Amino acid sequence: MSQNQTTLSELPVFTGGEWKRPKTERWSNVYNPSTGEVIARVPMCGAAQVDEAVAAARAAFPSWSNTPPPKRTAVLFKYRALIETHFEELAKLVTRENGKTLDEARGDVRRGFEVVEFACGIAHLQKGESLPQVAENIDAVTMREPLGVCAGITPFNFPAMVAMWMFPIAIACGNTFVLKPSEKVPLTAIRLAELLREAGLPDGVFNLVHGGAEVVDAICKHPHIAAVSFIGSSRVAQHVYSLGCAHGKRVQAGGGAKNMMIVMPDADPDPTIRGIMGAAFGCAGQRCMAGSILLGLGAAADPLQRRMLDAMNALKVANTDADPKAEMGPVIDEAARNRVRNYIEKGVGEGAKLLRDGREGMPERGFFVGPTLFDCAELRMSIAHDEIFGPLLTMIRPKTIEEAIACANRSPYGNGATIFTSSGKWARQFSREIQCGMVGVNVGVPAPMALFPFSGWNQSFFGDLHVQGTEGVQFYTRQKIVLSRWDSEYRRQMGW
Repeated sequence: MSQNQTTLSELPVFTGGEWKRPKTERWSNVYNPSTGEVIARVPMCGAAQVDEAVAAARAAFPSWSNTPPPKRTAVLFKYRALIETHFEELAKLVTRENGKTLDEARGDVRRGFEVVEFACGIAHLQKGESLPQVAENIDAVTMREPLGVCAGITPFNFPAMVAMWMFPIAIACGNTFVLKPSEKVPLTAIRLAELLREAGLPDGVFNLVHGGAEVVDAICKHPHIAAVSFIGSSRVAQHVYSLGCAHGKRVQAGGGAKNMMIVMPDADPDPTIRGIMGAAFGCAGQRCMAGSILLGLGAAADPLQRRMLDAMNALKVANTDADPKAEMGPVIDEAARNRVRNYIEKGVGEGAKLLRDGREGMPERGFFVGPTLFDCAELRMSIAHDEIFGPLLTMIRPKTIEEAIACANRSPYGNGATIFTSSGKWARQFSREIQCGMVGVNVGVPAPMALFPFSGWNQSFFGDLHVQGTEGVQFYTRQKIVLSRWDSEYRRQMGW
């Protein structure tokens, strides 16, 4: 590459295989959350830039969709190798623009890398089915074909992983793609696009635009986009789903969550605390699989509270871009920091017991909130039912497992829930009765790997087919069935 686009202060769009400065007067700052400094400016594009990206994708679709799957995957294998080569560079880029610790950023890139590996098997995954002699002298064959131009709208919290949930499978299936990353974290997406170009992906197969709500709506309404993938808040997910479907699109829209963690009295203490700490405060609590409600059952509650406070007090919150020993970083920006602080005030006002206040003892620079713990909360409180998207953990004390499961099932969301126990009986009861799509047994964050779908329920997902796994392949393809009849009597009647 002659120039790494991520070093530019004013970031470009990528359409038709070219990096371009869009015609817009509106720009937004990109921050390093650990310091609060501006590290780039991202263009706030509009419908015109979406039109240009879609036109490039449409022009590339006929050739790309007719490219044999082994040749498409040859590009993806090269892309896989490039991501592996640039793995540390990508992780550091995620840390710089998102604020994750370096280990968390590596996990972000690694989970995306796994989807690329999965997409490399598309020649097998996209195979149809056949049944000869389905009726007398009639054979049946199904085929999975690409949809056309697909689009992805991704959030700030996983700059690498969520984007790679989408476009590798879409382009492996023969579609072309338009990606709109969060305007808060555009640098990683730009680098992923650079590596796609280096891997030999034909011009126009992958395109990148930046922007906010105007671009989101333009994508949802565009007459030449066949499918939209979205991950973000439930409010916006429902908007994208409704608007996209109203304009005839196939839509998968992942939303927010309020994930529950039940701790039984027989839980193994040390791995339980590690699991809870990772779930609640990993990525500063900014993920839709974050464990944000802690249900300490009966006799488990008091020792659980003490152990959690000890672990939280020992957690090192620091500048992740400069301190490799940082164990938790900042939230994404000032608005996110203020949101968490406001919820701490709400929790106190609603009568929950504030045991650890994350507003205290934080670095002056950057957007930091420390790990926060409330106890003796009730489900009616805003800290117990709203998605806060920050390092705030709320503890509730149910008396029985039935009460704990009922509490969890009253949430309008349905992403994940976990039980910590040594009892197979309790684990089985929990797994069968909990109403959510991803269940953990002694697993703090039960997010599936690339082979399986990311299976949110209720207000955590709008649509039918989820991202990842075979559902991802089904989402980005449509099925055709061919019935053939070649019997000799039919040919004689036709005079052939």
